[in-house]
Amino acid sequence: MELTGKVAVVTGSGRGLGAAYALALAASGAAVVVNDVDADAAEQTVKQITAAGGRAVPVVAAVGDSASADALVAAAVDGFGRLDVMVTNAGILRDRVLWKMTDEDFDDVVRVHLRGTFVCARAAAVRMREQGGGGRLILAGSPAGQRGNFGQTNYAAAKAGIAAMVRTWAMELSRAGITVNAVIPNAATAMTKTIPAFAPHIDAWEQHGTPLPDFLRKGIGFGTAEDVAGAVVFLASDAAEEVNGQCVGIGGDKLTLWSHPEEVAAAFTDGGWSADAIATAWPTSVGAEPQSYGIAALQQLSS
Repeated sequence: MELTGKVAVVTGSGRGLGAAYALALAASGAAVVVNDVDADAAEQTVKQITAAGGRAVPVVAAVGDSASADALVAAAVDGFGRLDVMVTNAGILRDRVLWKMTDEDFDDVVRVHLRGTFVCARAAAVRMREQGGGGRLILAGSPAGQRGNFGQTNYAAAKAGIAAMVRTWAMELSRAGITVNAVIPNAATAMTKTIPAFAPHIDAWEQHGTPLPDFLRKGIGFGTAEDVAGAVVFLASDAAEEVNGQCVGIGGDKLTLWSHPEEVAAAFTDGGWSADAIATAWPTSVGAEPQSYGIAALQQLSS
């Protein structure tokens, strides 16, 4: 996939999925602005890119406010002359069940994930529209945002909001040639390593290079960060110019397309619905096949 001449910003790219995205974009020819709150981590990713013959600059900043977003766009323009791709990957976790989650737990996660995505995408869209020639916004979603996940009120809500942003911005920016899509990754990260069913396999891979087993890679679609990076490179490329408003799942050996929320059942009655009429009709009409929730793979592994 050829990205020579394109310039990308990847937030949270000092390690993990973000680093994999930055390295893959650079390997395909893009110049990359590497962002992280950890200066050493950001510099390490930059060194890996430049050692391989690529171009990259670090920006140490916490995403979530307009000043940081503007600084990332400015770094791309000042360093490489333009901005073509914004990948909003930065994130944090503050997992708690509802009755134990504090205001700070909720606000911190929403600020980084949801507001951070908003301000970075807005700053990128302004620049892309000014310079012309289209562009790519690639937002980081999550299975938790698509399905919900135990103990992740804040994270799941933010990621669900990001999926809604994809659909909204795809409409708003299409006339400017800017596509907006989300990647829904399923990979070995610091977060998934905390899940007991994944931990021994991730440890074996990290410490001994033991490949992840087929029941993870194929059965669940769970792999490494590098397995996910191909979707980001594809969405950043000219090959994806007709792909817009989509949530693309990827992990291990599995590539998927997530559906958008839509009506799955309907019933009608003359004069409208009273509560009693709904109670009578519910079991045999719209409520006959209720929708599932939760991440099936995690539920299977935990059972």
